[in-house]
Amino acid sequence: TDGLEFVMSIVFLNGSYMPMDEAKISPMDRGFLFGDGIYEVIPSYDGKLVGFAPHIERMDQGMDLIGIKFGYSQDEWRAVCENLIEKNGGGNLGIYLHVSRGTDSKRFHAYPEGVEATVFAFVFEIPAAPVADKAVAKAYKVSSTEDLRWKRCNIKSTALLGNVMHFQQGYESGNNEIILYNADGEMTEGSACNAYIVKDGVVITPPLDHQILPGITRLMLLDILAKDGSVKVEERIVTMDEVRNADEIWLTSSSKEIAPVVELDGQPVGDGQIGATWEKAQALYSAGKYNY
Repeated sequence: TDGLEFVMSIVFLNGSYMPMDEAKISPMDRGFLFGDGIYEVIPSYDGKLVGFAPHIERMDQGMDLIGIKFGYSQDEWRAVCENLIEKNGGGNLGIYLHVSRGTDSKRFHAYPEGVEATVFAFVFEIPAAPVADKAVAKAYKVSSTEDLRWKRCNIKSTALLGNVMHFQQGYESGNNEIILYNADGEMTEGSACNAYIVKDGVVITPPLDHQILPGITRLMLLDILAKDGSVKVEERIVTMDEVRNADEIWLTSSSKEIAPVVELDGQPVGDGQIGATWEKAQALYSAGKYNY
């Protein structure tokens, strides 16, 4: 692993490529002081990017929502991604893209004028793409708790302390993730994933709003399922009673794709096994994911 860390150490910072240990930012950078920035993580398998265009579109929307004026084109971002893949030896990589508002001369809450955004990107190794086979798929165990994060979860901000604290709750209890619900007992999402249930073969997930990140894997999965038509999908409010009585529970994220959950709060989900609907959906996703 030391070798991997050494090989996979070329990063991108403000227009230049350099070894990770040479990359430096000012402690007055607003990303450091306030978490004032936007980020994306794009998976790449053997040089093939998954969901590149929608990831960059969401990043642009996020910067727009918080007033960061920075405008790499999709071609410029693609060049950064492809250069990092090449310079770090290829394989299965996650590409982290990060734009903070930049460095000011003082610590002041209001957005500063005339500062240049800080642009940072690096790669990290990810597992091989999941395979639609119940026999070899990773089964996830999760806990649940009330969602205590801020009310703008639709913005993929680098200010992730609320998500980190919730993930730590699940991690400390020996789980892979945590499913969150609002004050009305309605499922929102995981700390780092979108969430779904399956009941009687129907896939059900909460509609997008300020409580939920508009996940790119979510977007692609729902589109793929709608085009195929063999798995019915509903976007609607999902109560935690429904979650506890679901036949299957799934989580989606760029690195997990569709993660099947077999245990919630120490209780089996459905029959406690990875479900057939998951297997069908993962097969469809695997076949279609490079079309975005």
